[in-house]
Amino acid sequence: MEIVKQSILITGLVMVMMVFIEYINVSSQGATFEKLQNKPFLQIVLSALLGALPGCSGGFVVVSLFTHNLISFGALVAMMVATAGDEAFLMMAIMPKESVVLFAILLVLAVVSGLLVNKFVRHAPRPCCPEPFNIHTHEHGDHEDLGVWGSFKSNFKKPGYKRVLLLLGLIVFIISISTGFLGHDHHDHGQVHHSIFSEKWLNLIFAALSVVTLFFILFSTRHFLEEHIWNHIIKHHFLKILLWTSGTLLVIHFLLGSLDITMWIKEQYWIVLLLAILIGIIPTSGPHLVFVTLFANGALPFSILLANSIVQEGHAGLPLLAETKKGFVLAKALKIVLALLVAFASRLIGF
Repeated sequence: MEIVKQSILITGLVMVMMVFIEYINVSSQGATFEKLQNKPFLQIVLSALLGALPGCSGGFVVVSLFTHNLISFGALVAMMVATAGDEAFLMMAIMPKESVVLFAILLVLAVVSGLLVNKFVRHAPRPCCPEPFNIHTHEHGDHEDLGVWGSFKSNFKKPGYKRVLLLLGLIVFIISISTGFLGHDHHDHGQVHHSIFSEKWLNLIFAALSVVTLFFILFSTRHFLEEHIWNHIIKHHFLKILLWTSGTLLVIHFLLGSLDITMWIKEQYWIVLLLAILIGIIPTSGPHLVFVTLFANGALPFSILLANSIVQEGHAGLPLLAETKKGFVLAKALKIVLALLVAFASRLIGF
């Protein structure tokens, strides 16, 4: 039951934060990216910041800019170093303080890496057939329906089953958080002692964020709700995150209950590090959750989580792989070298 509650809480929080990111992405369209072409340092900083956004949306933007020859390979690498994929949402939910430190380190490493790549990688791969960059515009729906905010009166008259399901789910989720139903059980024989889920004040903050999301659902246009929230977030991410989270928590629960995994990791540090780097090569979100959960439970050193976060970039690597396989392989190779160097340095200073 404890694993079920934590899985629901984590998945719900991830969905809420994804809606916020989606709103930011949709409402901020229109930037003139062409101005970046003669500003390499600005390219790197902007790409790193976009990569640092939770989820993969910022990474997709940077890959699109690279495939249209608007940014350098160093800027692309900066994004890939800074990006933690969908795992960033989980980190924010279960270890907010540590995640801020991790994201800050990744951001600094991203900018430094981008500068070094631009300086020393002389024959950086480029996409084969770049085209002029076009800012995304939606191709269907009435013009008034393409924005974010709609009419509550119109939404109330014809809410649609998707809006109703989202509203009911959010209401149940808000009540469950506010009443402490999804809080962590401290009588779980010592498992996950320092879990952040037991802190009532943080649950209330999450409940408040969920209430804001509830207003998004109430007042958003039909297009934003169906195309961005339902089709992009719910259909593509909800079930996957729920299953990966549940499976990971179940495995970690078994490992922590049956094995002295903390001691094993300390004794086999370099094997676990190589495993974290190898799994980080996978261009998707999900498999990396095990390292986040192990660290949150105190069984994994920070340096291994950092190394895995450096090498992986969630789904952002998939469109790059489709556009330029050489660029994908080279970027991954550079990130592996960086991860090994950072892990070695972190090990020396005791992280």
